Amino acid sequence: MTDPRPLILSCPLPRSLPLILAPDRLAELRARYRIVETTDADLPGLPDAVLGEARYIIGQPPLDAATLARLSSLRCIFNVESNLLNNMPYDEVFRRGIHVVTTGAVFAQPVAEIGLGFALSLLRNIHGADADFRAGRELWGGEGNGAARLLTGAEVGILGFGDLGRASARVLAGFAPRLRVFDPWLPASRIREAGAEPASLEAVMAQSDVVFCTAAVTSENRGFLGAAEFAAMRRGAIFLLLSRADVVDFGALMAAVRGGHILAASDVFPEEPLPADHPVRAIPGFLLSAHRAGALDVAFRRMGEMVLEDLALLDRGLPPMVCKRAERETVARFRSRPVAVN
Repeated sequence: MTDPRPLILSCPLPRSLPLILAPDRLAELRARYRIVETTDADLPGLPDAVLGEARYIIGQPPLDAATLARLSSLRCIFNVESNLLNNMPYDEVFRRGIHVVTTGAVFAQPVAEIGLGFALSLLRNIHGADADFRAGRELWGGEGNGAARLLTGAEVGILGFGDLGRASARVLAGFAPRLRVFDPWLPASRIREAGAEPASLEAVMAQSDVVFCTAAVTSENRGFLGAAEFAAMRRGAIFLLLSRADVVDFGALMAAVRGGHILAASDVFPEEPLPADHPVRAIPGFLLSAHRAGALDVAFRRMGEMVLEDLALLDRGLPPMVCKRAERETVARFRSRPVAVN
């Protein structure tokens, strides 16, 4: 007897189904669907019968035109990496009505919260004071606050106002900052609705005490923050790199911090894992985090729940509504490199 359950091709690296689904939810997925486990490299070599039956893909493997043509029943690609990848003929994908969706929104809140932590630590030298205390060179009381500043009422800028940028604005709300946002992909009204001021890149960089960089990497903005932009920042201002390292000239950022012009924190780097001898490790005033801002179990499990909810909608002939759908006008512009480590 033919198995009537829809067929899913599963290749979610660097994630795995047990990572994004609790045991009971994974059992539910396996009960509702036929799952063919594969890899990005092996998917094109699957039999025509398997590819022709596949209704869904969990993962975003590279798909050339020939492989896509063999996926004749495909209805939705679930990207669980977080960044939409420029690895398929999107014009044909959209012509056929195939949805491409991402669960990347699960990372917005945890990354925004650690960004707030970075800002507070740099403004009040929390990390430095702890290191001094452990080394027996602590400064007590006001002597330890020579350069300390408040976040409350500060002038704060956000570069990029997608899910992460908006989450950053929410966690900052209690500090009542003057909030300026630069995002050339958004109308000014959407920024004002969130309680922020639309601003130019130049205004954000020059007029902010703290800058949250939450912009995705696109074909238009790779390396758009360089020596000139960092030089334009106020002396002692803070730059927080929370999205992807490719949006900055990382060497210029290091130079700006090494020279004492600004302070910075980064959760992302041009090379990951970072080489042991990378010079950023030795720069005072540069707070480092090993791409761990969003990597929480709760985020991974929410990712799986989003996939299950949208699968249920698609099975009923409805569009996905929980995951974020790729837009035909912008999806091919994204240039983020796939992550290699959860």
